[in-house]
Amino acid sequence: MAGKISNIAELPPSSTGKTIPSIGLGTATYPFGGSDSTKEAILDAIKLGYTHFDTAAIYQTQQHLGEAISEALSLGLIKSRDQLFITSKLWITDAHQDRVLLALQNTLKNLGLEYLDLYLIHWPVALKPGKPGFPFDQNELLLMDFKSVWEAMEECQKLVLTKSIGVSNFSCKKLQDLLATAKIPPAVNQVEMNPVWQQKKLREFCEKKGIQVMAYSPLGAKGEPWGTNRVMESEVIKHIADAKGKTTAQICLRWAHEYGVGIVVKSFDKNRMKENLDIFEWKLNSEELQKIDEISQQKAYNAIHFTHSQGPYKTVDEFWDGEI
Repeated sequence: MAGKISNIAELPPSSTGKTIPSIGLGTATYPFGGSDSTKEAILDAIKLGYTHFDTAAIYQTQQHLGEAISEALSLGLIKSRDQLFITSKLWITDAHQDRVLLALQNTLKNLGLEYLDLYLIHWPVALKPGKPGFPFDQNELLLMDFKSVWEAMEECQKLVLTKSIGVSNFSCKKLQDLLATAKIPPAVNQVEMNPVWQQKKLREFCEKKGIQVMAYSPLGAKGEPWGTNRVMESEVIKHIADAKGKTTAQICLRWAHEYGVGIVVKSFDKNRMKENLDIFEWKLNSEELQKIDEISQQKAYNAIHFTHSQGPYKTVDEFWDGEI
């Protein structure tokens, strides 16, 4: 990365040899759609030292992120786009072999960029082609052809439209299915992960396969339709935070970092954005980690929207291959 502008720790190099800043700023708010406040929050984040930004076609924030990057360059906050790590995602309407390249080109156009650092398959299912939207007509859900869609993703990397490729919301079984035919393994699997949904089995599987786990909803995404208040209201985490003089959020983020997991955290509040970066100069001890390890587990978002009685996955359990 040309000229570091922050002290954020970096994750080990992926299969492509590129390192990933361990904390990224998420840009998803529901209802989906960005605004000038999204752009201003991203600029604030760059000023604070954030270099990793996470967006997706469905979030409708790509244009605002692109505008923020352009403004950061003109203000001299960054010297070049190469100092940033930009992630975006392929929406399910475009999860078809002949639509992947065009979808990425549209993403790059919206961002005003020549390349992404990481492009992810957002969900392991497809939808009939059409205008991206959420919620969507579940009658139109289709089984994704992992082999052909991943071949199209690999082609995007070969064309250097993205430096690396990966997936999101993939179970161990779906990763295994993808790896069976992949020529380029996914660099990342971005999944819901936090102290109340710790993903131990998936983390172990990904570690064996050399796939970097990235956590979304690391604080539980309280207030969002896919979120839970169980993380931020956990008495175990509150107790540890009080004892260490840290915030509950900082304990959650440090916990993920201790396990080598990348973090995508969404806050547009300047003070919280700053607090969320203050996790690198201290550690959780073995006793604290053990207490967090014992928290009862419950997934916040079960992906019910991606199931249908006539679809490829009829139940939540089928969708997650029994890993929920």
